[in-house]
Amino acid sequence: MGCNLYIKMEDIEDLLREDIDIIAPRSRYSVMPRVRRRKLTPPKETEEPACEVHCDSIIPGTQKVYLKTWGCAHNSSDSEYMAGQLAAYGYKIVDEKSEADVWVLNSCTVKNPAEDHFRNEIKAGREAGKKVVVAGCVSQAAPRSDFLQGLSIVGVQQIDRVVEVVEETLKGNSVRMLGQKKEAGKKQGGASLLLPKVRRNPLIEIISINTGCLNQCTYCKTKHARGELGSYTIEDIVARAKQSFSEGVCEVWLTSEDTGAYGRDIGVSLPELLWELVEVIPEGCRLRLGMTNPPYILDHLEVNIGDGSVYPLLFIHLTVWQSLSHVIGLFVSFPLPVCYKLCCLQSCDMKPCIELIMRDISSSENYVSEHDLMAKADQGMLKWFGFSSIKNFLLIISLFCRVPGITIATDIICGFPTETEEDFQETIKLCSQYKFPSLFINQFYPRPGTPAAKMQRVPTKEVKNRTRRLTEVFQSYHPYDHKLGEKQTVLVTEEAHDREHWVGHNRYYEQVLVPKDENFWGKLVEVEIIETGKHYMQGRPVETSKPISPAMTNPLPKGEVSGLLNTEDILDSTKRNQMKEDLVKQERYIILSFILLISALLVKLAWVCFKMLKEM
Repeated sequence: MGCNLYIKMEDIEDLLREDIDIIAPRSRYSVMPRVRRRKLTPPKETEEPACEVHCDSIIPGTQKVYLKTWGCAHNSSDSEYMAGQLAAYGYKIVDEKSEADVWVLNSCTVKNPAEDHFRNEIKAGREAGKKVVVAGCVSQAAPRSDFLQGLSIVGVQQIDRVVEVVEETLKGNSVRMLGQKKEAGKKQGGASLLLPKVRRNPLIEIISINTGCLNQCTYCKTKHARGELGSYTIEDIVARAKQSFSEGVCEVWLTSEDTGAYGRDIGVSLPELLWELVEVIPEGCRLRLGMTNPPYILDHLEVNIGDGSVYPLLFIHLTVWQSLSHVIGLFVSFPLPVCYKLCCLQSCDMKPCIELIMRDISSSENYVSEHDLMAKADQGMLKWFGFSSIKNFLLIISLFCRVPGITIATDIICGFPTETEEDFQETIKLCSQYKFPSLFINQFYPRPGTPAAKMQRVPTKEVKNRTRRLTEVFQSYHPYDHKLGEKQTVLVTEEAHDREHWVGHNRYYEQVLVPKDENFWGKLVEVEIIETGKHYMQGRPVETSKPISPAMTNPLPKGEVSGLLNTEDILDSTKRNQMKEDLVKQERYIILSFILLISALLVKLAWVCFKMLKEM
């Protein structure tokens, strides 16, 4: 049913009768809002009529926006794009939340603490009387949550519409954009990579090469938000990298939920992308590859690393399961009729997982003993499924160790459901043996809606105890002591937490602190290691060496909007050639059409002349 819309006319057009009403026509398929008529009270002579923030007559693009981000590098990239669009439209991005008219909060759903911080920030914004817009994985995965009621939402694939959402929110409306980007019914990587952005660090460009993944991890909530795999084209990614280097960027991060699966949905692969990017990276600049799952990256490792045919990979981050018996117990305690991958992926970007995949485990009759499973693994029957035990984890380490000096980092979840003391002892043994220089230790957090949340949990007290014991093992060794006195070249890209040093990374992506000299910022600096700590080294610049900038030009000032000012100059040459070929084809079709049209006219003219001659 339709509804009547009564609008009280108060403007110059209301000339005939003061109380005239305009009635909108009824429409069976439209829903028209009913606007309440308010009593008109003439303003006092000493007061000017005020216009509230939520009224329709606000000027878009004149307000201040506070933007806060939780989570991985993919989320950080999304926030940079949203900030870029808002800034390009005229909004002012501020660091002080109290100054802002609207808060844009970009959330992470990997662990409970991140969601709790997000929830508290929403509450603080509402209590402060601010307009709040939410984005990210929490609001995408669970938009009907009680604490999100009445809020505007920007979906993870709708960040190109953030300006619309902010405008409507300032008017007092609640808008939710949660759809997927699709082309011909097929999921795309997301919003265009050619959108303007404001980089948090002007020296670092974060490029999301795909979204979603091919996994169904039992503990993972991110899958609920990011969904299935959707990849960007190689041409779009390379174009974004070129544009970034042209603006003074000296380090590019490739990120996604699973970089190893890149391109499987569009018929390309990660190595193909990397080879194209290597061609456009200026000498001395860096390329950092983010998280990848072994079942997909394994297709390329033995060829590209085992035979040394690719340039050395000097940093790898693998996450290890505690033991095989733990995984088997998990399947028995929570049988599932579909294929599930069990892994320990955390919220940080560069953390692949060691996983076990088993199919059709729907009842206790399908139970497979550890002995039988290991026998199948030894026979190569489980090779496609990834890693089935710590034994296989050690195998992949030995493969990477063919690269001299490689840094191998890992992370552990303590207290995953069904983890036994024996399983945990295997973890202790592994970390004690390999002394990983970077070890991320986390307690298990059950995420609502995931299969792991329904499993019987390890007692909280025991989880904390295991976390403490593993932390003590990690703190018992110092991985960088043997590098004291070495000379290294580091690329300086960040400020240290103490605000007294710059942070540089060597070719193994190890942290090296250098003096906070403005001349070192964004430069390759040769240093001598004079001090080592648990998580870092400290370098003294070599006096005979001069800092060198690998960047093509000076970086943009912090807060300045980055964008494609001249798309034609940075698009991939093959893409431009394809565009030219398409234009040539169109021209040919147009010329052919004119020829056919002229031919038809000549035939018609000849026929008319023939009839005239015949009548004569």
